[in-house]
Amino acid sequence: MKKNFKVKVITIFPDVFPGILKIGVIGKALKSKIWSLKMINPRDFSKGVHKSVDDTTAGGGPGMILKSDILGKAINNAYKNIKDRKKFPLIYLTPRGKQLTQNKISQLSKKDGMILLCGRYEGIDQRVSDYYKIEEYSIGDFILAGGEIAAQALIESTVRLLPGTLGHKNSSTEESFNNDLLEFPQYTRPKIWNNLEIPKVLTSGDHKKIALWRKDMAEKLTKKIRPDLWKKYKKNKTIKK
Repeated sequence: MKKNFKVKVITIFPDVFPGILKIGVIGKALKSKIWSLKMINPRDFSKGVHKSVDDTTAGGGPGMILKSDILGKAINNAYKNIKDRKKFPLIYLTPRGKQLTQNKISQLSKKDGMILLCGRYEGIDQRVSDYYKIEEYSIGDFILAGGEIAAQALIESTVRLLPGTLGHKNSSTEESFNNDLLEFPQYTRPKIWNNLEIPKVLTSGDHKKIALWRKDMAEKLTKKIRPDLWKKYKKNKTIKK
């Protein structure tokens, strides 16, 4: 069983962690040391009474930018004692980044850990991203005040794939986005609720029919709700043939 997936978060608001990550299966995994969490505050590397970490935008414009010299020191601290940086990808959560996908999450879960940079204000000095070759990812086409919520979402989705986090070995395989399909509908007792009955095939005991029904429903839902995924699914299915 894989142990101690190391997560380091660079943020000027370290007190918001672990937040939601301390409850449920993710919290249990943290207590069991399946993963660990370390906070790095850029203000700790700033001089002066006010511990300033930002400055005005070069060329003019609204908002403030997180400074390159301060963030550089924070990133170097995060990589301290790490010999192979390829095993600890550096990720910046930003709306301009590539879309974060389940496939990327799966790749990250196979690493030894990850370092997450949370932006604030108008973002970070571009030279930081260029110098450290930071991977930039977005959790959606919308704007947040900072990267902390996005970082927690990324951490949760990655940790739940680590061996030992989920109770059932198939819990993370029969889900949306695996094989480019949305997850099929799920039901539980009572058998009838508000005159709505659980599909009879699911209570038939015929596992072959159940599997076929679930695949059929997953395909129908994907085609209806996510035509983009459906197109990708059909393309990959054709290639495999």
